[in-house]
Amino acid sequence: MLEAVSLECMRGDRRLFADVGFSLAPGELLHVRGRNGSGKSSLLRMLCGLVLPESGEIKWNGLNIRRSDEYKHSLTYLGHLNGIKEELSGVENLRINCGLAGSDVGESAALDALARIGLAGREHLPVKVLSQGQRRRVMLARLLVASTPLWILDEPLAALDTDAIGLMRSLFEFHLENGGMLILTTHQELDIAAKTTHEIRFSS
Repeated sequence: MLEAVSLECMRGDRRLFADVGFSLAPGELLHVRGRNGSGKSSLLRMLCGLVLPESGEIKWNGLNIRRSDEYKHSLTYLGHLNGIKEELSGVENLRINCGLAGSDVGESAALDALARIGLAGREHLPVKVLSQGQRRRVMLARLLVASTPLWILDEPLAALDTDAIGLMRSLFEFHLENGGMLILTTHQELDIAAKTTHEIRFSS
């Protein structure tokens, strides 16, 4: 279980949010909503341990995430930037990114994931020749090979077409049905079936 207690975030002299708390159990979804600059991405980065809260605490199975070696191996985080190298191919990017996250993915598994996400025939092309939507699919292919229970996704649907959005919705629901946990931000309305859906909405 992931638990956030009284989180506060400052950006310079400006308080983005304060007293944010929630708990997330297997099968549950947390949707973080708000305008650009309201603190959504800052909250997600905080939950990943990339940003320290001004005050408050984040716990994984009762232990502060800063003291939990288990937490970093239980998490897949995809930011709003694609985080891929344009000179490399899709399969090379996928394998390298998974390796950096501590997961060894073979070439056949990487090729299968890229094909499933709609990049069949483009797996070995340099990413720089792909469209923005296709580049996004390269990043999202990580979810098809991820074995982590907690997914934290910042605007995962950006630049995707209708077919890709439908695929991601099915993938999210499969993850939740199998006891996974999902935290995401998106400006798009997306009805995702979950055991329980929580929402945090930032107003400014």
